[in-house]
Amino acid sequence: MLVKQTEKINKQVYAAILATGLMSFSGVIVETAMNITFPTLMREFDIATNTVQWMTSIYLLIVAIIVPLSAVLKQSFTTKSLFLCANLLFIIGALIDALAGNFAFLLMGRAIQGIGTGIALPLMFNIILEQVPQSRIGFMMGLANMITGIAPAIGPTFGGIVVSSLGWRWVFYFLLPLLLVSLGLGIWGIQQKSAIQRQKIDGISFAGIAMMFTGLVFGFSNLSSGKLFSWQVGGSLLFGLLGLMILIVRSLRIETPILNLNLFKNHAFSGHVLGFFLTQIISLGFAFLLPNYIQLVNGNSALLAGMLVLPAGFVGAFFGPFGGRMLDKYGPRKPILAGFASCVLSLTMFTVFSRHLDNSFIMLIYIFYMGGMGLCMGCVMTSALNTLPFDERTQGNAIMNTLQQFAGAMGTSLSATVVAQSQNHLRIGTANATAIGTQHAFVMLLIFGLIVWLSYFESVPKAN
Repeated sequence: MLVKQTEKINKQVYAAILATGLMSFSGVIVETAMNITFPTLMREFDIATNTVQWMTSIYLLIVAIIVPLSAVLKQSFTTKSLFLCANLLFIIGALIDALAGNFAFLLMGRAIQGIGTGIALPLMFNIILEQVPQSRIGFMMGLANMITGIAPAIGPTFGGIVVSSLGWRWVFYFLLPLLLVSLGLGIWGIQQKSAIQRQKIDGISFAGIAMMFTGLVFGFSNLSSGKLFSWQVGGSLLFGLLGLMILIVRSLRIETPILNLNLFKNHAFSGHVLGFFLTQIISLGFAFLLPNYIQLVNGNSALLAGMLVLPAGFVGAFFGPFGGRMLDKYGPRKPILAGFASCVLSLTMFTVFSRHLDNSFIMLIYIFYMGGMGLCMGCVMTSALNTLPFDERTQGNAIMNTLQQFAGAMGTSLSATVVAQSQNHLRIGTANATAIGTQHAFVMLLIFGLIVWLSYFESVPKAN
């Protein structure tokens, strides 16, 4: 049994983590809440479905391009200056969106918010790794994941209630008090612990990152509705892969790359990262499949779908600190393997019974899935970064946050494409075709889940 002496955490460190956590929370909740507003925005601004989806696509694209720069930004600027820049950009973007008179201004506000979120996302984990005693890192990583994990759970329900009672602009107005609280906490609590050494951003690497995510976001966004061998899908994906090749070749040739890909030579780190990446894809697939099933197969409303998945989101969020405490006491192996075993069991249940899932079954099994996810995900990040030397952990954090965005670009689209194939080719009614397509998607996610479990089993260290 691994037992460590507990050390105290400074109040300012708590304030700094909460400040950056509220920023990340705001970024996630506005993304999930605004998905509910799409039909309203289409009517108000007289735009089509493929146009309104840019509300999400432009935001994800900007976040994905900015996040890989986090290691360079941390070395070049103080943590407080990065936080202030991110917070003020988010406030400006939210105000632009709340007051937008046309769709172009709405997109501009979302792009500005994306810059703020891209800067803010890695800050919280960097502060924990740098300023929290080693004996408490697991707990604080779990707490950080709880703060951000609540947002996708309540986002759709929050968006539905706000849009139906006050109007879509209030999604942004409600964010402003949170952002101001975050601003005050950050000004008081964020301290500088590391030396600043300005680094130049390599233009070729940044161009590769921009090409990669632009191509992937376009390609995967159109995957379910377009043909693979088309410019919208195949062409975009090839453009993204070309950007990836440029990034890899350039990163391996220069002394100080934006992303240090040599870290993948560490097999323990690589095993954690593979599991982390596939786990993100599985979770995003769930976020699409279950509400879709509740509405199209079981014939319920979007609001009820949001309410049914809400308890699981809270359970997952609150299991984060519990998993962190287990890591601090016993090491990472127990919470990671136990948590993901619950996820695999839930995936198996959904796969076997996916032709006939009633709402209560969905809610119950999803609670088991999200409980397992909450137990292990913060521990996976902590364990992965602990496989690296201290001076490489900022780069490791940048890689993991970048891959999280990569998974965001493809996770929902993979599941949506599998379901769409059944809906488009099976002439047995939408409900039955969706149920069959959902089962096929769950088979795919279960295979991913088994790969993840094996990856964690091999790479997660045993307690000394």
